Amino acid sequence: MLINRKLLPCAVILSACNISQAHASSVTLYGLIDYGVNYQSNSGGGRVIGGSSGIMQGSRWGFKGVEDLGGGLSAIFTLENGFDLGKGSSLQGGNLFGRQAFVGLSSETYGTLTLGRQYDSLVTFVEARMNSANFGGGTTAHPGDLDNLNNSKRVNNSIKYTSPSMRGFTVGGVYGFGGQAGDFSRNQIWSAGVGYEYGSFSAGAAFMNVRNPNQSYFTSTPTNVAGTNLNNLSASPVYSGYASAHTYQALAAAGRYTLGPATFGIVYSNVQFKNLGDTSSGANPLRLSGTAKFDTAEFNLTYYWTPLLLSEFVYSYTRGSGVGTIGSSRYNNVSLSLDYYLSKRTDIYVIGSTECAGGTDSTGKAARATLNALSASSTNRQTFVQLGIRHKF
Repeated sequence: MLINRKLLPCAVILSACNISQAHASSVTLYGLIDYGVNYQSNSGGGRVIGGSSGIMQGSRWGFKGVEDLGGGLSAIFTLENGFDLGKGSSLQGGNLFGRQAFVGLSSETYGTLTLGRQYDSLVTFVEARMNSANFGGGTTAHPGDLDNLNNSKRVNNSIKYTSPSMRGFTVGGVYGFGGQAGDFSRNQIWSAGVGYEYGSFSAGAAFMNVRNPNQSYFTSTPTNVAGTNLNNLSASPVYSGYASAHTYQALAAAGRYTLGPATFGIVYSNVQFKNLGDTSSGANPLRLSGTAKFDTAEFNLTYYWTPLLLSEFVYSYTRGSGVGTIGSSRYNNVSLSLDYYLSKRTDIYVIGSTECAGGTDSTGKAARATLNALSASSTNRQTFVQLGIRHKF
């Protein structure tokens, strides 16, 4: 076969184009910057006026990549960093890609399988259907984000599967390898969930089980060293006394319905710190044993005054059962936000949240108000107001 040398370069270029079209790939740089000036009451015994990053949504930047492998199959990856805009520092324990870091395959027919540092099923199937988490800001989260419905925690070294939509239903699960030689179950994390979409209605539910949660889940840098009495739960007195739990268990469900300019949502979660007294997991200064339980109910309402102006109202009630010498506790949270979009990518907002606590917290002391993302109050009440700006790119 004879080939015209003058046409050879054109043939090579056309061949390359065909290969590119058959196996197209792309990498996207994206991010979100959120910052505001705020007022906080009862912080360390006084009022504070300052600035905070990531209250409406966590500030972040990252890369997403996809390569079309043909036949409805794609290779995907995400690398995402969380940062504090006010300090210019990385969050999630200083990890470079502490928010997310995974690679995997996605099929239009069989679903998506990924490996790395990822969100659990509570986030994928429940938090994603909570308008309060998306429009109300982090201070609407349940005390100390004890049920991770504000996605403050991730699962390291995990494998995750999410199915394609099947008549509105999706299912999935996450398994985090403990990585402890000689003890397969230590630091093990697994979760599973289901979601449903039908017109204006959306609902989801998920269950999660975590072994040695003080060392495997409530920290960005898990450790496998048994007996290391670090208290990674210490940021919140709501549950900091339960570091010796052998198992953390959470069950949550959420539903929402849109009617005209309004979206109504309800949320329920049950969290248990089980088999307290496992000192190989963490410290137990109050010598607690048994299981501490928390039940939370939430109502949220999103209302669009205009296509560019919306409000979010959230009320949640959390009750802790207590255990041993620890009495019961209760937390009431009311939040309201007003958000105006200057463009598709930039909005300004004002958020207000107040919390009232009662009973006894996990440390055996009078319960203190603990708005998520803030330092615990010095009393049983706490109020927070922020005027902020958010930009997406």
